[in-house]
Amino acid sequence: MKSLKTRSSILAMTAIMVLLTSACGKAETTTSGSTTESKPATSTAAADVKKPTEPVKVIWWHSMSGELGKAVDKLVADFNGSQKNVQVEAVFQGTYDESINKMKASMDTKSGPSLIQVYEIGSRFMIDSKAITPVQKFVDADKFDLSQLEENILNYYKVDGKLNSMPFNTSNPILYYNKDMFKAAGLDPEKPPTTYEEIANASKALSKDGKSGSSFAIYGWFMEQFFANQGVEFLNNGNGRTAAATEALVNNDAGVKTLTWWKEMVDSKTSANLGRKTDDTKKAFLAGQIAMTLDSTASLRGIVSGAEGKFQVGTGPLPKPSDAKEGGVVVGGASLYILNNKSEAEQQGAWEFIKFLTNPQTQAWWNVNTGYFPITKKAYDEQIIKDNLTKYPQFQTAIDQLHKTKANTATQGAVMGVFPEARQIVETAIEEALTGKKAPKEALDNAAKSITEKIGAYNKTVK
Repeated sequence: MKSLKTRSSILAMTAIMVLLTSACGKAETTTSGSTTESKPATSTAAADVKKPTEPVKVIWWHSMSGELGKAVDKLVADFNGSQKNVQVEAVFQGTYDESINKMKASMDTKSGPSLIQVYEIGSRFMIDSKAITPVQKFVDADKFDLSQLEENILNYYKVDGKLNSMPFNTSNPILYYNKDMFKAAGLDPEKPPTTYEEIANASKALSKDGKSGSSFAIYGWFMEQFFANQGVEFLNNGNGRTAAATEALVNNDAGVKTLTWWKEMVDSKTSANLGRKTDDTKKAFLAGQIAMTLDSTASLRGIVSGAEGKFQVGTGPLPKPSDAKEGGVVVGGASLYILNNKSEAEQQGAWEFIKFLTNPQTQAWWNVNTGYFPITKKAYDEQIIKDNLTKYPQFQTAIDQLHKTKANTATQGAVMGVFPEARQIVETAIEEALTGKKAPKEALDNAAKSITEKIGAYNKTVK
């Protein structure tokens, strides 16, 4: 009996020593390929996930297809290869709309993801769904320094001072113009128009030989941006941020002024109406049929490459009226939400992956390979971004525009639970005005009424 007790004591002491030894280990994150080494703050995946015998599995639903999908797979492979405690599985779920609808269907089951990419206009729904653990919880617990990230990107995803999700793919719209057509029209190719009035005058000078001076796709996102750039809110109650929005303001002076300016150019045949598809307008621009257009910063590399050998591409900031208030752009794109119906270990694992995505090296690689903004300020110190800016100097316009944006409720962006529907309603109003079916004020009055009704119906469903 005595030897048995002695042996038990030895085993117990050995177990304690093993635990103490493992607790002293440090996790080091290293990304492969284009992404260089990074060492996030001591990984809480090691401490909080408690070294399971099997790695914690995090299912990530995303909507990145094609080349963007390949970039996502690379990020996941780099993270998974950097440590052994958390393994992320990326699953493409179709468009943003398709993905969020699948999430809604899975909310009462365990079949959904641990982490999901949701477009910015789904933000209010995600908060109201009560299905998320706000990222702020992990930020606070980990003492994660948010000041290292871009304020004007974080602002969109903050409601009541709390960060609900982590920005992932971020863009905003800029003006693209054909420098060769500017030269031929006697315009300064190094001085893009920046106001509504200058755009109208340039469009007139550029419209000749069967070509149009400009064309802007009928895209609701552009109207939202035009509001923000005038420092004007799109919804009441501080754009739905000081309290839940109850009324759409799309028919205010900023909206009517914008749509009237747009319609006058179309009516005078100095701007072409090519419909709702941004790809159609982009193709016309690359074919040299139009001299100016609006498009996402994420399209920059594709546009510059597409014009190579044909003409030089210039970029300018989003235009606004000459008498506009101080404003800026609203970020577009999507962010990452952690779902609360998963275990603490899975949620913590998702947070570890999010932290990996925010390191400067990862963000630099993401920017160069996708065109989306880096959300981490120090990413601009990485050589690959410096080299990319040398190759695509046009991207500096996008960076400057983001950094010059004045932070307020207008540029934070509107939040409402029916945003996808509202955007479609606004596009219908723009279409009605540009085609002459309704005057700009009438079209926007009808749109505002319809959106307000939908907001009211939605608000009744939210407890």
